[in-house]
Amino acid sequence: MDPPSAGSPYQPVIEALENHPQKKFYNVSKLGGTKYDTLPYSIRVLFESSVRNCDGFLVKETDAMNILDWKTKQNHVEVPFCPARVVLQDFTGIPAMVDFAAMREAVRNAGGDPVKVNPACPTDLTVDHSLQIDFSKWPETVLKNQEMEFGRNRERLQFFKWSSKVFKNISIIPPETGTAHQVNLEYLSKVVFEVKDLLYPDSVVGTDSHTTMVNGLGILGWGVGGIETEAVMLGMPLTLTLPEVVGCELTGTVSPFATSIDIVLSITKHLRQAEVAGKFVEFFGSGVSQLSVADRTTIANMCPEYGAILSFFPVDNVTLKHLKHTGLDKAKLEVMEAYLKAVKLFRNAESSSREPEYSQVVQVSLSSIIPYVSGPKRSQDRVAVNNMKSDFQACLNEKCGVKGFQIAAEKQNDTVPVQYEGNEYKLSHGCVVIAAVISCTNNCNPSVMLAAGLLAKKAVEAGLVVKPYIRTSLSPGSGMVTHYLSSSGVLPYLSKLGFEVVGYGCSTCVGNTAPLPEAIRNAIKQGDIIACGVLSGTKNFEGRLCDCVRANYLASPPLVVAYAIAGTVRIDFETEPLGIGFNGKSIYLRDVWPTRKELHTVEEECVISSMFKELKEKMEKGNKRWNLLEAPESTLFPWDSKSTYIRCPSFFDKLAKEPVAPQPVENAHVLLYLGDSVTTDHISPAGSIARSSAAAKYLTSKGLTPREFNSYGARRGNDAVMTRGTFANIKLLNKFIGKPAPKTIHFPSGQTLDVFEAAELYQKEGIPVIILAGKKYGLGSSRDWAAKGPFLLGVKAVLAESFEKVHRSQLIGIGIAPLQFQPGENPSTLGLTGKEQFSILFPPELSPRMTLDVKTSTGKVFSVIALFENNMEITLYKYGGSLNFVARRFL
Repeated sequence: MDPPSAGSPYQPVIEALENHPQKKFYNVSKLGGTKYDTLPYSIRVLFESSVRNCDGFLVKETDAMNILDWKTKQNHVEVPFCPARVVLQDFTGIPAMVDFAAMREAVRNAGGDPVKVNPACPTDLTVDHSLQIDFSKWPETVLKNQEMEFGRNRERLQFFKWSSKVFKNISIIPPETGTAHQVNLEYLSKVVFEVKDLLYPDSVVGTDSHTTMVNGLGILGWGVGGIETEAVMLGMPLTLTLPEVVGCELTGTVSPFATSIDIVLSITKHLRQAEVAGKFVEFFGSGVSQLSVADRTTIANMCPEYGAILSFFPVDNVTLKHLKHTGLDKAKLEVMEAYLKAVKLFRNAESSSREPEYSQVVQVSLSSIIPYVSGPKRSQDRVAVNNMKSDFQACLNEKCGVKGFQIAAEKQNDTVPVQYEGNEYKLSHGCVVIAAVISCTNNCNPSVMLAAGLLAKKAVEAGLVVKPYIRTSLSPGSGMVTHYLSSSGVLPYLSKLGFEVVGYGCSTCVGNTAPLPEAIRNAIKQGDIIACGVLSGTKNFEGRLCDCVRANYLASPPLVVAYAIAGTVRIDFETEPLGIGFNGKSIYLRDVWPTRKELHTVEEECVISSMFKELKEKMEKGNKRWNLLEAPESTLFPWDSKSTYIRCPSFFDKLAKEPVAPQPVENAHVLLYLGDSVTTDHISPAGSIARSSAAAKYLTSKGLTPREFNSYGARRGNDAVMTRGTFANIKLLNKFIGKPAPKTIHFPSGQTLDVFEAAELYQKEGIPVIILAGKKYGLGSSRDWAAKGPFLLGVKAVLAESFEKVHRSQLIGIGIAPLQFQPGENPSTLGLTGKEQFSILFPPELSPRMTLDVKTSTGKVFSVIALFENNMEITLYKYGGSLNFVARRFL
């Protein structure tokens, strides 16, 4: 990094670190003065980034001053943020790298030099973030699943290998290493960056919602959409409204029976009630010191569930102790501590220094926390474990809705006999048929994973078993989890209960579970049984696990094992036994639940130092199959027209050097008329590819059999598949259809068609399309294909009552206009049926949040708000999206 130019007010803040004169840094603490001392720690990181990256164009001096004046400017100004690095996972990394390859193609076609197209921001891409489970029985589980993954994804892996060879400034983490957020936490995170002896705070944005996990390590980071991430990779700063920062004060002492998951869910409830959506959360108070880094990362990981941008734990002595155990070089640790203290980014809980000033303070007593689960349909619906049986009974009674299933009273105790593997079992409401300890949340916290293993050990030794028809699986976030479960001696006991390690990556959580036995599926459907899935994840959208499993609960890993043993959620653990053990003895949960002392001992002896040593050795050694994989080395990717995995998209076909005036939308038909809370799960293709879907028809036309379809995630590099999978979710409720189905009406012909087929007809006829929607359009995980897919379907605008913030920016980033109805108005109040044709006139010069008129073919005129929050978003829209805007500089 070059020093600022002469005359810059930032020049005096570059200093040498005391006792380490060769190490330089921007002493933003000295520059900021007394204002800096009152800033939340997370805002101090933003301020340092703005000072260090100030170039007078993308980052201006006024931006830095606005951040320093955070107390009065929060919520009122837009500020840029240049993260130190980017993290991609495979499902979002593949379209990003395909876009880079397509950009090289477009730059070459426009007369530019394609070699110049490279990431400007250091980028790490983890290849095997997600995993399709084919085999779930030991002893060849892991090897077979990895072999299947490598075989069916060879084209995709070869493309990644090509990317690692030809693109500069990107590191590819090979298969069989772990999930992106886990590898990010265990291996990629630096806490303090050092480039050419210049020190600055580590910070990151990623395409995975679990990127926030690193905030538990004192690293500012959060997940954004793939489109925004690609722009950051190309050197663009993120633009965000200077956020409010909610201080979460933790007090009291943690109960020995409460796991970190219980702490997470309790804090989630408090923060959701405090309405922290779109804000930073920062933790302080005496209770923080009681939480290990593993606890903190688990808590930080859940922040998307309560809507916060991130949840930040400043670096303190607990962090340094953790880093020491991971094997960090002593000299580096000394430099890190000295630097963080010099710029006042180190929180000393023992000192009497004043706490930062926060927008508001939320207090949480750790002493009041008891074990909870979440469900049966939404992650925000918490149920105390000691109330689980009665709560499920209430769900059976309630009308169908966010919790109810409306089962007639006389049928609530029905049982359905079923033969499986030579034995007869009886299924009833509340029976557990899926039990998964999965990778998304708990793998980063050894205590809860070890708790599951120790519980399994005690249960097996007591003579307890899990019924064989229950789909049990263990898919850790990285090989390190397997390592410490194995070294602690608990892995064989998990295996005996059916919790085999099936591989490393998101699996059950994203709908990639192995199918239930046909006999079990038939029995569930025959008896209209409310069957249950229990998993240790962060999301439980209805129908995601399996279409016949209607009740899904999130629970800590030990509780997942406990419910699997019990075989039902209709159990009171206090008064009813998990099962009958040896000699006919009733075994209760309290008999097999590990104590905190047991957990602490095992964690210290088996986990911390050995797991990080093992990971570093694994990363250095590499992967044999990956190392032997051949890939081209050409500057331009040799696209194969026969490939069903990798295809050159059309996003850069109209690469422009100058902005284009917004074009009017004339006589557009409504492609979909949607209600409230349409998620990116509804919009973006995810999970398996249904045999009757438009994507399946396309793959069949290419000569593939259903067994070869793989998943939508694996085919994100093929826009033909992804466009056909857009709005293909079976739970999509289009008001034109009146029931959940991925269908719509093509109004010129009156035909009811798959959404893709209708959109394809409209495009052939030259008719633009729009989408009508209700509140909170675009909720859920940030997915670039939730914007790219509609764009390729021909969608010009989305008219909604409100938008999820990340998805709104993604729409702009691809060239779709997000238009919001006026307050109090919606399609219903305006008397719209969706069958009209709509015309929207865009003036040559747009301004943020300006009002536009919409005219319908029936003569109705109403106004909407163009949700461009700043002039930069307008500029991006005029260029046809952020990627086209950045790509033009290569011409």
